[in-house]
Amino acid sequence: MQLFIGGAGAGKHAAVSERFPTARWHRLTPGDALDAWNESLADGMILVVTGWTAWLEAALAVERDDDRLRGRLVAALETLAVVESEAGSPVVLILPEMGRGIVPMEPELRRLRDLVGWLAQDAAARAEAVWYVRHGLIKALK
Repeated sequence: MQLFIGGAGAGKHAAVSERFPTARWHRLTPGDALDAWNESLADGMILVVTGWTAWLEAALAVERDDDRLRGRLVAALETLAVVESEAGSPVVLILPEMGRGIVPMEPELRRLRDLVGWLAQDAAARAEAVWYVRHGLIKALK
């Protein structure tokens, strides 16, 4: 698993498109199951999963327990890792970096930032490579 992380408009999608031109992309849709990417998967095909923020915003409106939601995210990451190793389908995650801005006053927006940060930590722990993208420049973190 590879993780590309960076702020809005940093160039993450362009970096992934350039490095993995034949990849199949799956955007998480708010309200859909986390494993909906299964429909996009083919053996040996590189799978790029994006759209985490919108999915999380919708999930936060329904799930009040942050630990339970984080557990669902970790389970999804574990499933992606298993699929990657068993099906030979490399997985690339694109995640937003939200920790560098002003902390919002609204509790829901703070929850979103917390969960995005935990998701990034959990994904980085499982990823073989982590890339930070800023201003279109890519730096290897792991």
